[in-house]
Amino acid sequence: MSNKKLMDFVFINRAATLALLLLMITGCVHTVPFKDTAGRTLPGSIASMETVLIGGISQSIWLRGASQSSPALIILHGGPGTSESALFRHYNSPLEQHFLVVYWEQRGAGRSFHSDIPPASMTIAQFVHDLDEVVEWVRRRFNKDKVVLLGHSWGTVLGTIYASRYPEKVSAYVGVAQIADVPRTRQLSYEFASSEATKRNNASAVSELKAIGPPPYDSVDEKLTTGKWVERFGGVFHADLSTGKLIWAALKTDEANLIDLVKFGKGNRFSLVELEDEISRLNLSEHYQSFDMPIFFLLGRHDRHVPAILAEQYFGMIKAPYKRLVWFERSAHNPPFEEPAKFNQILIEEVLPLSKPNKH
Repeated sequence: MSNKKLMDFVFINRAATLALLLLMITGCVHTVPFKDTAGRTLPGSIASMETVLIGGISQSIWLRGASQSSPALIILHGGPGTSESALFRHYNSPLEQHFLVVYWEQRGAGRSFHSDIPPASMTIAQFVHDLDEVVEWVRRRFNKDKVVLLGHSWGTVLGTIYASRYPEKVSAYVGVAQIADVPRTRQLSYEFASSEATKRNNASAVSELKAIGPPPYDSVDEKLTTGKWVERFGGVFHADLSTGKLIWAALKTDEANLIDLVKFGKGNRFSLVELEDEISRLNLSEHYQSFDMPIFFLLGRHDRHVPAILAEQYFGMIKAPYKRLVWFERSAHNPPFEEPAKFNQILIEEVLPLSKPNKH
């Protein structure tokens, strides 16, 4: 083979390798169907990624369940603006064998982020209205009387408010890393980060935290600075996890690619900024104490991002026909991803029996 042909061959192979890599990280996303032992699509199952008009804008909803007759479980992700759909798919897919799981990417998050979303529409009231549209859409399409709501972090704001206001539509509410009193949450998080910085003699942390001072914060960036050090000191992840590892876990799923990572960054920033004023003053524990359905709080023992001690106090105030608090001893802010086996077990063995489907 001549030198020119050899060079051409090497160039073609490198180009093919690069093209394959780009396809892997930006190619069309999909969600695999459920199969029976013979490799045929499982009758009555659903595996679909859809775009639905919710609150006047197109929003991304994934539907997965081995049986459409299973109780509907709507996942309310954290953030705001932090789509966790791919993470729940990666760590908690066993739930799909028992629930019809609805992965909703909220307004401004993931593939529901659009640059033309009116900033004025980014209010808690609008998000709750969006959730009601999602619930009604699920109820009509799958002939359900009620749904299970599972909120994580910011998602617990929507879940708590909705469960309180619309008990006739909710069979059970599960709050994971439950928010209670945001001003107090931020104070305790800052105190944790400052204490750990001093204890560990971390000059950078001490300097940055002193520069911003304790909350209330003047900007989202100040809040993120505290959050950065809370994470580095083990208040966000207690298990062997990190934000970087979660990103790679999401990219390994069929449903996410590099485009989602880009949208994640844009949507997260947009949502945090536009909702900051409302969130900074929020106190759920003061206004939402009575519920007409089973209530579950799933809390990470080492959570300092949304300090679990405040959720525990809130839990004590709640009146409900049934309530259960479950501690995850090896978790901080992310029990579904830090202790997925235990998390899935609680949902399947304890929440599922209380949320049997009722048809019209």
